[in-house]
Amino acid sequence: MIKKTLPIVLLLVFTFAMTGCKNNAAEANTSEAEAAAVSESSSEKFTVNVAQSTIEWKGFKPTGTHNGTISLDNGVFKTDGGKLQSGTFLIDMNSITVTDLEAGDGKEDLEAHLKGTVEGKENHFFDVSKFPSAAFEITSTESLAAGKTRLSGNLSIKGQKHNISFPVTITNSNDQMTIESDPFTIDRTKWNVNYGSKSIFEDLGDKFINDDIELKISISAKKA
Repeated sequence: MIKKTLPIVLLLVFTFAMTGCKNNAAEANTSEAEAAAVSESSSEKFTVNVAQSTIEWKGFKPTGTHNGTISLDNGVFKTDGGKLQSGTFLIDMNSITVTDLEAGDGKEDLEAHLKGTVEGKENHFFDVSKFPSAAFEITSTESLAAGKTRLSGNLSIKGQKHNISFPVTITNSNDQMTIESDPFTIDRTKWNVNYGSKSIFEDLGDKFINDDIELKISISAKKA
């Protein structure tokens, strides 16, 4: 009986371990790129405060997770009647940091690998020497329940552009606007970030990295 039960127990343990390395964030709706939203000339303009804005990321693999941040380079939003209508922001891909590791404990090596500054591994992830910036441009907004807004826009990474939609909370008061997204995931392979992907490469065994990357966007902007 013990011999019969043991393989089942091991399978359950492995399944729970694998599940623990997956994210619980909702997947962003992804589609073909769309035309950017346009506001009236009378719209109010907000400029992104890059020092108070960030993108948090998390990557998953069978043995655990890594997480970190990416900074914004600049950004502008426009509102009509206090409602967000259009806007863009640039993402500084050279600013990728890893926050779950300490200096000297693999932090610098992983950051270099992600940026593509390691010789021979430039295109494994983001190849920042060739693609120093990523970008997001709003294509539409839609009011949701509980004060949420569905934000849709074209995300450009490594020369690939796709439209994604995800829920955000927008606060606009006293000449200040904040945009806080719920955690959401994107399939990195749609932007040609293919390293360690089981859907791209065969025979990786348990040496793979999940295709989904979890993102959480926090942006602060001030009326220009």
